[in-house]
Amino acid sequence: MKTTYHTRKINGVEIFYREAGDKNKPTLVLLHGYPTSSHMFRNLIVDLSDKYHLIAPDYPGYGRSEQPPMKDFDYTFENMASIVTTLLSELEIQKYSLYLMDYGAPIGFRIASASPEKIDTLIIQNGCAYDEGLEAFWDPIKAYWKNVNDKEAEATLKTFHSPDGLKWQYTHSVPDVSAISPDNWEIDLRHLERPENGAIQLAMFYDYQTNVLLYPKWQQYFRVHQPETLIVYGKDDYIFPGVGAEAFKKDLKNLEFHLFETGHFALESYGKEIGELISDFLDRKVNK
Repeated sequence: MKTTYHTRKINGVEIFYREAGDKNKPTLVLLHGYPTSSHMFRNLIVDLSDKYHLIAPDYPGYGRSEQPPMKDFDYTFENMASIVTTLLSELEIQKYSLYLMDYGAPIGFRIASASPEKIDTLIIQNGCAYDEGLEAFWDPIKAYWKNVNDKEAEATLKTFHSPDGLKWQYTHSVPDVSAISPDNWEIDLRHLERPENGAIQLAMFYDYQTNVLLYPKWQQYFRVHQPETLIVYGKDDYIFPGVGAEAFKKDLKNLEFHLFETGHFALESYGKEIGELISDFLDRKVNK
């Protein structure tokens, strides 16, 4: 089914979102990572829209959503979760599965742990809820948490969303780089080059420490509510390595686990395979 493109004012901010599929069918909410947007789900949306209703928003300051000035909007994970929660409420979506990738994981875990009764299933792809998942890539970010005025750490963080840094995120540990479209990082670069966006990315890096403090709460949510969960993970990701995926096994019993020999943006290398796993998983868990 065709994908449609919408904007809606949420908490005073124009939020862009992609939508596809029959609204009467089970809903899958797709939450993108850094430094990208709902564009990362363009193919998956098409693959799943014959059987499911899909919603993929862009967060404020990302993709095609509005980028309010920092003086008027707090760029925090709590605020991003509030935006997504309000969007779903206004769209009258009361029950749904969550696809959580990178930044989408802490945003989604906030949403799920706050309203566990609304969650059908979780699908986790290269997103973290355990200290084990924060390895060498996170060293300069942790230094920035300790001292926001650490200029060496700040300079390193800025390279993550430079043109070369963006390309690296899409191509590092990828089995066939020739299969990765350069349009990915060029589209990301467009929104990252907006005035003040670099400072927004640094603010989000700094605020990521609030997610780590919530890890015990989310782990408790896993243990108590045992959501049906599918893990589809690029095991060779330098940002969120496979050991972080393994950590979910400590608390989640209703877990289906798949690692792929690729990096951070696993959908770019194994989109078809991941789409088939998700379709099978949702068929058994929610589309009965």
